[in-house]
Amino acid sequence: MAALPFQREIDYPDSDGRPLAETERHRQVIVDLIYGLQQRYGETSDVYVGGNMFLYYEKGNRSAVVGPDVFVVRGVGKEVRNTFKVWEEGGRVPFLVIEVTSASTSDEDLVDKKAKYLRLGVEEYILFDPLEEYLSPSMQGFRLRGGRYVATPPRKDGSLDSATTGLVLRREGQRLRLVDAATGVPLLWIDEEKPLRRAAEARAAQEAEARHAAEARAAQEAEARRAAEARASQEAEARRREAEARFAAEARATAAEEELVRLRRELADRSRQR
Repeated sequence: MAALPFQREIDYPDSDGRPLAETERHRQVIVDLIYGLQQRYGETSDVYVGGNMFLYYEKGNRSAVVGPDVFVVRGVGKEVRNTFKVWEEGGRVPFLVIEVTSASTSDEDLVDKKAKYLRLGVEEYILFDPLEEYLSPSMQGFRLRGGRYVATPPRKDGSLDSATTGLVLRREGQRLRLVDAATGVPLLWIDEEKPLRRAAEARAAQEAEARHAAEARAAQEAEARRAAEARASQEAEARRREAEARFAAEARATAAEEELVRLRRELADRSRQR
């Protein structure tokens, strides 16, 4: 029987050697978005938030790849990945992709990537140009309708509603804020949350210290009460013993007096008999 030909396992690179983003501002927006979306879906066990990662969509074809800046997938676990391979994820593809775009990546983001996301069936595609280099308006969204992308109408202030997440994406300076559409509550950026977390931890430490001090005082007071109760018990026992001793002494004195009376009567009777 002829031996089967050896098949080399295909290597799917996890990096192209390029930096995370065009500029520090682009990187900041990517970090903001990933952090915010991770908070949004933190309690949802089957939603994965990724970014700056190669997404391979055709097994055996290492050129069938796209690198979203930020993406969210439903129906997969949260474990850490170096790459996202669609066939290893049960065929799941992102329902949301956000590209933090720039003039140098405009063709890729508006043409190449957009076509790939459409072919993959990504429900919602959003582009954000933080430096306002070329995109007008600087944030644009697309939703999958009938096999094609339809532009998402922006709000009056240029914000975009994300139908897939229930969030509003709002420009703040050169950053992008995520806001809960139902409550109007903004999701904090990590640099905003860190001071709040530190303050909360400091308050928690102070409260814990106050509780410990209160518990120590309560323990001291309980010990003082126990000591007072013990002293009161000892004093009561001493009084009881003193009362018993006094009662016994009085009983002995009474008995001696009665005996003396008896003896006197006996002597008197004897004297009369004589």
